[in-house]
Amino acid sequence: MNKSILSRYRVDNIPHVLKPIFYLFGYGMGTILFFFTLILRITIKVEITGQKNLKEHSNHIFCHWHSSVPLATLCAVPSIFSVLGRGHYAFMQHPSWYMKPCHVLLRLMGIEKIILGSTGHSGRKAADQVVEYLKRGYSTVVMPDGPNGPPFILKKGILHMSLQTGVPIVVMQFISSGYFEFNTWDRKKLSYPLSMIKLKIGNPIQVTNDNFSEVQNKITEALGKR
Repeated sequence: MNKSILSRYRVDNIPHVLKPIFYLFGYGMGTILFFFTLILRITIKVEITGQKNLKEHSNHIFCHWHSSVPLATLCAVPSIFSVLGRGHYAFMQHPSWYMKPCHVLLRLMGIEKIILGSTGHSGRKAADQVVEYLKRGYSTVVMPDGPNGPPFILKKGILHMSLQTGVPIVVMQFISSGYFEFNTWDRKKLSYPLSMIKLKIGNPIQVTNDNFSEVQNKITEALGKR
């Protein structure tokens, strides 16, 4: 059976004849997305609490629900360092071709390594690569109910990442005073101009064999359902 155009190509297997159009789309839309987000960010007030919880010169596994991706991007633009601190970052991203603008946006915001993979798309291999980067001192951000839900249900992959590497998990909770909610599986939220986003950064949580189940519930509760 022939695959649809949305699933046929990944960012790393585009035919040579299509690459000029693909790069124009990816880098063009990625740059537009960056400046759109930056302009919207200028109109929004961001209040951050808990940055003191982050240990200097240490790496973390940050996490938030998939619905908060636009809010997280607004808080972090133009540079992720302004929110999560300086360091090296490696992100796992869906590999389909239409995600290239998002990959470009992340690179513009300071993400050094984009690792291609998600559930059903070489996800295990990509997760193993993230683990190796975590062991080398990189930080990452994980949406534990992604990439396709169910929403607000924490998957255990993030817990195994922490267990394997000894890198603690840091929960990020976003609350917006006014937002547009998309009709997607995760109900993504994009803040209106002149609204406020409150970002709460939690204390680092270390996962061990002894507290595995307890931590799963603790992180789910800290993330909230919004």
